[in-house]
Amino acid sequence: DGMTKKKTRKKRYKHAMIGKKKYYFYQIRWVDITGDSSHATVEEFDKFEASVMLTQAYVYKKTKKFLYTFSSYDTKEECFSDRNIFPIGCIIKMDKIPIS
Repeated sequence: DGMTKKKTRKKRYKHAMIGKKKYYFYQIRWVDITGDSSHATVEEFDKFEASVMLTQAYVYKKTKKFLYTFSSYDTKEECFSDRNIFPIGCIIKMDKIPIS
């Protein structure tokens, strides 16, 4: 029919190859506890809020209850550092980071 189809390039995402597995890099927005041990009025207490945090890390795995992340890894063997485990209920949003 004479029309040419434009090939859409598949989006590629930042990742690390460790062993034979790809681990994708995410920006994770999550809620954390905010603590204060000082005295507060009712008005001050009513304005008290939890902290919304932003973490950038590779996702090791995700289960129904937890998100496992790491930020550093050994280039010669399967060894992970800077690890965190987030309760899924604390996660607000996860965005996979595209390769620019």
